[in-house]
This record gives sequence, structure tokens and C-alpha cells, in this order.
Amino acid sequence: MLHGHSRSDASSLLQSRGERATPARKAVLDILLGASSALSHADIDAQTRSRGQPLDRVTLYRVLDWLVSHGLAHRIAAEDRVWRYNVAHDQDHGHAHFRCSGCGQVFCLNELRPAFAVSLPEGFHFQQAELTIQGLCPTCNKP
Repeated sequence: MLHGHSRSDASSLLQSRGERATPARKAVLDILLGASSALSHADIDAQTRSRGQPLDRVTLYRVLDWLVSHGLAHRIAAEDRVWRYNVAHDQDHGHAHFRCSGCGQVFCLNELRPAFAVSLPEGFHFQQAELTIQGLCPTCNKP
């Protein structure tokens, strides 16, 4: 979830950034704001349909690309080669992700920042990092 924003803030979040709050953008951002883990295109498509706000495939891809390019969402490359999307956090230039090898869900670990980002050799400038940790999520790790 974007720092300081709740799920009901999709419209105001878009408007506060000076962007048009189209129905498609609001619907997709609302889904991402309410998600507990990163969602695939198919997951988001299913949710828009179940909410009575279906988007055609191309529109959904364009909205997701737009959200990523405007820093409102980020795209995560999963091991299964399917992109997953989650809400980007304020000042989000790098954090770790956790991929559950049991259920396949991808979670953002927002508090875990890669240490190499602050310890680069002289002359290097950090812009963005992507780190994925694999293991079992709390649900899959139950005995």
C-alpha cells in the first residue's frame, strides 16, 4: 500500500499527482491498493470482472504500463515468467520481494532494503534495485 494511503484513495491519489482519474485507472489502482500480494494481469482481470468493471485486455495492459511509468505501481518478474504488479511506495527505488515456493504468491518486503544500494563503489549511483527471496510464506509454512 502506498505510504499513508488507504484502499479508498485511488481517485484522490491520482488527482493529487495531477493525473486524470479515468475509470480504468481508478479500478486497477483500487485493486492494487487492496491486494495483500502482487497480482498478475489475469488476477487483475478477474477482479475487474467480478467487480462489474471489466476491461479489455489491451486497456488493462495499457493501464498497468501507465501506472508503472508514473511511479504508482511496480512490475515484478516472477520465476514463472509472468509479470506481477503491486502498488509502488513513496520513494520506492528498491526493496526486496518474497516469492513463496509453495503457493507462488509474490509479496513486497517494504521494510527490507538491499544493503548494496548504499554501499556501492565510488562513482556508482544507485537508481533502482530488484531482489527476490524465495521460501515459504506463513500460510504455506504451517505444519
